[in-house]
Amino acid sequence: MSDLIKIAVDAMGGDGSPKKIVDGIIHNHKSNKQNFYKIFGDENEINKFIDKKINKNFYKIINTKNTVKSTDSPLEAAKRGKDTSMWLAIESVKKKESDIVISAGNTGALLVIAKLNLKMIENIDKPALSALWPNKSGMSVVLDLGANIECSSKNLVDFSIMGASLYKSLYPLKSPNVALLNIGSEELKGNEIIKETFQILNTKKTHDFNFSGYIEGNQLMNGDVNVIVSDGFTGNVALKTAEGTANFIISELKKALSGNLLGKISSLLNIFNLRKFKKRLDPRLYNGAIFIGLDTPVVKSHGGTDFIGFSSSLDVCNRIVKGNLINKIKDNLK
Repeated sequence: MSDLIKIAVDAMGGDGSPKKIVDGIIHNHKSNKQNFYKIFGDENEINKFIDKKINKNFYKIINTKNTVKSTDSPLEAAKRGKDTSMWLAIESVKKKESDIVISAGNTGALLVIAKLNLKMIENIDKPALSALWPNKSGMSVVLDLGANIECSSKNLVDFSIMGASLYKSLYPLKSPNVALLNIGSEELKGNEIIKETFQILNTKKTHDFNFSGYIEGNQLMNGDVNVIVSDGFTGNVALKTAEGTANFIISELKKALSGNLLGKISSLLNIFNLRKFKKRLDPRLYNGAIFIGLDTPVVKSHGGTDFIGFSSSLDVCNRIVKGNLINKIKDNLK
C-alpha cells in the first residue's frame, strides 16, 4: 500500500451519494490499480455498494457520523463540521495520512473547511479554483472560477504561476502558454489591474511558461493558449456560458438528428463522427475542479455528475499527485 496514491474521498457529498461515489471508485479501479481509496462516510451504506467489487487491499472505509448538507452555508458547515465526512477527509490530508482529497459536496463548505484546515503555500495570498476545459488541440487549465471575486495584479500573477504548474503536472510533455482573459487583445484594453498584470507578466523572465498576452472569450477553445487566467467573477461567468453553450449544441443536435426520417438517416451515416463529437463535449470527461494555493490540492467533483464523471475526477487526483503539483508551484514561485 505504501507505493499507492492515497486519495481521501468524501463519499457523502453530491447527488446520489454514496452509491454514485462508490460506483465511481469501482469504475476508476478497473483501469487504475495505482490508487488507494480512503472512503469517508456511512459505513453501512457504503458497504452495500462496494461489497466484494474491489479488493480490500485498495480501500478503507472510515465511518463518519454526519455529513455536510447541500443546503448548509459555509459557516454552518464549518461550525458543526468536525465529525462530517468532508471535514475528516480534509483532515486526513492535513495529517499526511492521504495525498489528496476529493468531494462532490457543497462547494462553499469545501473551500471554507479546506482553508480552515490547510496552510497556504508560502507567498501565495489567495487560493484559486481551477478546472480543465476542452479546446481544439486538447485541454486548457482555466482559473479562477469563483473563489475570488476581486483580485489584485499579484493574485493574477500567482494564478498564472499556479495554473502553469498545474498544466505541467497534468501534461508533463507540453509547454504552458498563459494568457489573461480580457475584453480585447490590444495592450491598452481592460481595467487597471489587468493592464498592470500584463506589464508584470510581459517583463517577467521565466522558463516555466510562455506569456501570450490577452485572450478574448471567443478564442477560449482555439487551443493556442492552454492556461487562461482571470478573476473569479469573470471566470465563473465564462465557465457557465461555455457549459450552457455546449449543452445547447448537444441538445439541438439530438433534436435535428432524431426529429424526422432524413435526420435519422443522416445520423446513421455519420454515427462515428457524431459519437466522436459528443465525446469531445462530454463534461464528464473533464470533471473535477482543483482548489490550488493550499499546501495540499483539493479536488471538487461536480455534484450533479454521474459515476463516470466522478471516476474522471479521481484520474485528475492521480495525475496531480504523480505530477508533483505542490513542489512545482513552490519551485516556480522562486
